[in-house]
Amino acid sequence: TGGHHPVREGEVFNTRYQALCKLGCGAFATVWLCQDMRRKKHVAVKVLKSREGFAEAAQDEVALLRCVSSMKKKDRAGENIVCLLDDFRMIGENGFHILLLRALGPSLRCLMGNYAAQGLPLPFVKKSLQQVLAGLHFLHKCCRIIHADIKPENILLYGRDKSLQRLLPDMLDCSQRTDLGLKGPGGDLGNGLEESDLTSIEVKIADLGSACWTYKPFSKEIQTQPYRALEVLLGLDYGTPADIWSTGCLAFEMATGECLFDPQPGKYFSRDDGRTPSALFISLTEVSQPLYLDVFSLRLDHVARIIELLGRIPPQIAFSWNKSTKFFSRPGALLRISRLSPRSLHSILAERHHWTKHEVTPFTSFLLPALQYAPDRRATAAQCLQHAWLSA
Repeated sequence: TGGHHPVREGEVFNTRYQALCKLGCGAFATVWLCQDMRRKKHVAVKVLKSREGFAEAAQDEVALLRCVSSMKKKDRAGENIVCLLDDFRMIGENGFHILLLRALGPSLRCLMGNYAAQGLPLPFVKKSLQQVLAGLHFLHKCCRIIHADIKPENILLYGRDKSLQRLLPDMLDCSQRTDLGLKGPGGDLGNGLEESDLTSIEVKIADLGSACWTYKPFSKEIQTQPYRALEVLLGLDYGTPADIWSTGCLAFEMATGECLFDPQPGKYFSRDDGRTPSALFISLTEVSQPLYLDVFSLRLDHVARIIELLGRIPPQIAFSWNKSTKFFSRPGALLRISRLSPRSLHSILAERHHWTKHEVTPFTSFLLPALQYAPDRRATAAQCLQHAWLSA
């Protein structure tokens, strides 16, 4: 449908990779668990959609992945990025498709589902963030690439031993199934991982499908909503600091089991308000008005939640956007919202998650520089890596 190749179980790609089962489906591709019949190993094959307008995006992704593969030979930090094992083309019912292979492992989201009530163990959080940040430093400095979609689903678990291999049958539809058998609240001990196994698990950044060059952004719309940087929400120019904002959101979610920002449509904006804002991010001629208002409301709610946590956005940032008056009044306050509920990271961690002061202070010291409003003042990946909290 829509240009996806109708892969069938047992189908063999490039005379080598046999499709076993579907791992996931997105707007631009499907991902299949396959058996490499030559090397007798499991791999993931990403089958990119064949449709007008997608071919160029597919070629861009291939170019980005090839750059990463090339630069990995010069810098070991590249090991923190999922590697491109192979790429090839095939022709199907809907035209040409480009197929990419990558190393395989369940996503961080699958693991987090077993610790939702309390967050992941902090030693594992710190180790994982070190690897994510090292990977981002490699992408930003060596490859000049913005990942543009850091989130738990795009961080894959990797183990050099056999601990993850036995989880492969449990990887189907991981967005709905979190029964990986990990020890923790709600976990099934079964034949899955023990909590002690986390010490041997590493993580890798995956999916460059939304990535772009630092000198050539492909789209104004990047990042998944809860992890979207302020500058992207406001339609401003973005760069590598957008990835750091997402990583800050990821760090909080890993440590607490709760999204740092979880915007909801409709909270601050009513369809019966009687005022339809001018076209802001999407055209009313392209979508229905209710959907447009939901999108506007979602962004407004997201910005409101950011202000509640981090304080008022400086006017020089808020009004640097030519459509800022759709969001802000002249003093810099949000339009349509008369009441905000200010909260601090410290109070959230101490009161809601029952962290001690000894735990809260170093973590907030690590997190807040990654959430600076001004991108040029936001911590870089290298600066985050040097923070004492990561190595404590």
